[in-house]
Amino acid sequence: MGEFIGRGRKARRCYGFDEIALVPGTTTLNPNEVDPSWPLDGQRYHVPILASAMDGVVDVKFAIAFGKMGGLAVLNLEGVQTRYENADEILARIVKSQQGDKATEFIQKAYREPIKEKLIAKRIQEIKKAKVPCAVSAIPQRAEKFGPIAQEAGADVFVVQSTISTVRHISTEYKSLDIKKFCKSMKIPVVVGNCVIYQVALELMEAGASAILVGLGPGAACTTRGVLGIGVPQVTATVDCAAARDSYFKQAGRYVPVITDGGMRTGGDVCKAFACGSDAVMIGSPFARAKEAPGKGYHWGMATPHANLPRGTRIHVGVTGTLEEILFGPARTDDGTQNLMGALTTAMGSVGARDMKEFQLTEIIIAPSIQTEGKLAQRTQRVGMGK
Repeated sequence: MGEFIGRGRKARRCYGFDEIALVPGTTTLNPNEVDPSWPLDGQRYHVPILASAMDGVVDVKFAIAFGKMGGLAVLNLEGVQTRYENADEILARIVKSQQGDKATEFIQKAYREPIKEKLIAKRIQEIKKAKVPCAVSAIPQRAEKFGPIAQEAGADVFVVQSTISTVRHISTEYKSLDIKKFCKSMKIPVVVGNCVIYQVALELMEAGASAILVGLGPGAACTTRGVLGIGVPQVTATVDCAAARDSYFKQAGRYVPVITDGGMRTGGDVCKAFACGSDAVMIGSPFARAKEAPGKGYHWGMATPHANLPRGTRIHVGVTGTLEEILFGPARTDDGTQNLMGALTTAMGSVGARDMKEFQLTEIIIAPSIQTEGKLAQRTQRVGMGK
């Protein structure tokens, strides 16, 4: 595989969402009669879309609203919600801070406030009080400490998330998280990420992960690919990790869902992720546009507050509609950024897929012209697909 990029060195060609398209089926279905739900450790969720654990996207109120609509919104246990009793005040100051480097500096300063364990339990209990599922997130270095607290407080899902997670993380400076031991010790599902290659995905599944997150730097507010120069486009990363899932299922008889995380701007991108093998997707910037989002139209990466090497930035995405409009419609925009579930079920009906497993078998073609063919007027007028 691969092609020469110089003397004696080959590189594999990888693909992103804009380079592929889905082929319609020979049979089509009524979109209202397809099943887009996905499984996680014995539970099924009707909405196969998770809201990213980003402070501009998910707070307690957003998590409750999202949960009542049938999905999972992940609360960041290392964000402002667990550092400040009055997180709204800090969020307002982040939103009002100057654009560019000044915003990054302020965010770094705001996140120096220590995390308070009592606030971890409090935020989870506030979500559970509304009788909706609660998902929370922490980096590997804090998972052993925060995991039991979250579980005791009533969390339903615990996400261990870092730029890259591997079973074999080596360090002489600090103790690495034993993912296998941690997954075994927790009584609630543990989702682990992020990864982008077959072997790592397979090893995370073998270690006991209930689901895995796939993606390295595709998010709208993430700068990892620019800062570190590493990353795998989401189409290829999803296909490879889904292959690991299928291989592991044949070997062990345990199905571990794959969640494509980041890089999806529209319903079309979401549909392509599922066709490439995803069981669910995690997105941030489309939900940052919701009226209910705490960022009020601003969005920043999870690694933006890093003290030494920020790998995220604050961007303005605007407020375009309610969470219900973004998830279920009616869409008031023509660019595919609203009614994501409507787009998904319509695409499933168009390819003749009754459920997600059938949708994952959709024929995919390499079609870099899919975004531009016949769209000159839209591009010149900056409307629709030309925005």
